[in-house]
Amino acid sequence: MSDMSDETMSITMPAPSDLPNDRFLDREVSWLAFNQRVLELAEDPELYLLERVNFLSIFSSNLDEFFMVRVAGLKRRIATGLTTVAASGKSAEEVLDSIRENAHALQLRQATLFRDEIEPSLHKHGISVVRWNDLNDTEQTSLNEYFHNQIYPVLTPLGVDPAHPFPYISGLSLNVAVVFRKLDDGTEQFARVKVPPLLPRFVRIPGESGSGNYRFLPIEELIGQNLGELFPGTEMLHHHLFRVTRNEDLEVDEDDGENLLIALERELLRRRFGPPVRLEVAEDMNPEVLDLLVRELDISEDDVYRLPALLDLTGLSQIASIKKAELKFPPHPVVTNRFLVPGEDEKTSIFKAIRERDILLHHPYESFATSVQAFLEQAAADPKVLAIKQTLYRTSGDSPIVDALISAAEAGKQVLALVEIKARFDEQNNITWARKLEQAGVHVVYGIVGLKTHCKLSLVIRQEGNQLRRYCHIGTGNYNPKTARYYEDYGLLTTRESVGEDLTRLFNQLSGYAPDATFKSLLVSPGSVRQGLTDRIEREIAHMEAGKEAKISLKVNSIVDEQIIDALYRAGQAGVEVEILVRGMCALRPGVPGLSESIKVRSVLGRYLEHSRVFSFANGGDPEYFIGSADMMHRNLDRRVEALVRVVQPDHIKDLASMFDLAMSDETSSWRLGQDGNWTRHKTPIDVQDETMREISARKAGR
Repeated sequence: MSDMSDETMSITMPAPSDLPNDRFLDREVSWLAFNQRVLELAEDPELYLLERVNFLSIFSSNLDEFFMVRVAGLKRRIATGLTTVAASGKSAEEVLDSIRENAHALQLRQATLFRDEIEPSLHKHGISVVRWNDLNDTEQTSLNEYFHNQIYPVLTPLGVDPAHPFPYISGLSLNVAVVFRKLDDGTEQFARVKVPPLLPRFVRIPGESGSGNYRFLPIEELIGQNLGELFPGTEMLHHHLFRVTRNEDLEVDEDDGENLLIALERELLRRRFGPPVRLEVAEDMNPEVLDLLVRELDISEDDVYRLPALLDLTGLSQIASIKKAELKFPPHPVVTNRFLVPGEDEKTSIFKAIRERDILLHHPYESFATSVQAFLEQAAADPKVLAIKQTLYRTSGDSPIVDALISAAEAGKQVLALVEIKARFDEQNNITWARKLEQAGVHVVYGIVGLKTHCKLSLVIRQEGNQLRRYCHIGTGNYNPKTARYYEDYGLLTTRESVGEDLTRLFNQLSGYAPDATFKSLLVSPGSVRQGLTDRIEREIAHMEAGKEAKISLKVNSIVDEQIIDALYRAGQAGVEVEILVRGMCALRPGVPGLSESIKVRSVLGRYLEHSRVFSFANGGDPEYFIGSADMMHRNLDRRVEALVRVVQPDHIKDLASMFDLAMSDETSSWRLGQDGNWTRHKTPIDVQDETMREISARKAGR
């Protein structure tokens, strides 16, 4: 559920004379507040139990990424002396102290929740995470056999002595620290055993198949009970779990485009050896063992997180996947967009549907497979299609999108794929796809040096009679069929000529032939997104002063850009109603007298990851709506290629306005941000995502 940033700490902007110096909330603390909201979902006793377990896993995964990227970058800048004061007014050291305090408290809160509430609730529903001493002799014997057959062969115990230096501890690995005494000479020795990451974290206890009950033993417990097999001729004294988080950010020299793939692969190997930024240990760890780990890992005591078992609750995703429908959200009936539904005796022609009108898609409520995926598959198979141009930031394994592009190239069509191989934590996957596409004859490019290509664009050129028609898709989410099932996103299918011309210019720019392209219908960053939005914010102020309709509505993942926020503050001072729907970080303080009294900030979290970006301006009664890929962050506005497209059809404007009305309503469940940076949950029977599903289903049915 997270969306990490690779940007450096923001530099304090000079305060305009009419704006206070303390107007910005700290972005890192704001991110932790977002993850706290995820934890609050896990804490909700009214939520389905396995969904609560899933949110516990998501919370851990989010926090891992936060430490690997944000905390790692912060520590690196402190170590090199390249720190600046954050826009919030905090030094880098103060930010790091706040992170440590908040993160540790949240992890303890998570661990306590699992131990005291979630585990007992699971047990009541026939799902138990047990300990070794809870098992009978028959069960222990069976699991020991499993250990010898499935676990023992892949374990590599590493001792530490004068001939064996302290081993490298890979990032996010779960490890057993072992202290034993040699029986031959009585000396004590330390060893490390890595828990195999590719084996199930929880071993199901045999004998209950078909009963509907599930009993699991953590794999580390099974390993712990069999340590004598790994160290024969010894006496086990004690063993403890620990886990290390490392800096896993990437630093790649992009100047040599020809060797970018090779350089990135080399950097991915180096990533595993980044410096440690967090050490998680079992709270009962022997002090001498802890001292050894701290010393050998060269980590500060401040970065040690003492936690009750279990460590690494990301593994709870295995429990959350148990097929007990009564413990999960009732499924939403995903529908095909009403304009893409085929007639009784005909196959849907997506091209015909798009020619008749623009089509606004809303995933995952509306099917990705029968819209975007079908659009590209039909384009690949259609003999009238001459060319396909496509951006790929993240996609899935066995991707039908990639398959469609390959099919198109093999059919002789001109196919351009812009693959962003620096998509964080998807780098290796994207390298694989880039090579597969190249081998099939697709023209693969990697964008512009120094910029990530984050925009979500597809352009299909089709011969129709004596003319070429351009079919366009501009979205807010990735071309990934798997994440499209649980990421909330919008997409626009259109044949508007102005949009097609702009996409052509943008793809030419990305492939290296139009570095100074200008755009008529799109807002594109770096360049026109920040300026285009601030101009429209200023225009709303002018409308307000002229007594015309003025309102600003934004839906983003994060908003931390100081220039955008200051523009919104000025709008707030002018009395313009400003509503912000944000999933993650928000550095703006709402409700401050004289500054932001007319600004309200809400956050919606639930079964789907809110991921779309929507920008709305009342514009004196002639509303403007944009959708696209850009968040209000420095990286998106300055160091990424992003694209926003205007939505113009009245019914689409009505649908987007309805989305804002629903999410911002006092009658629906959401979190509300206070001027102090604290979020308060406002819970009602009306869930935004459930209500959206009902509205879309009714819309399709013509009601």
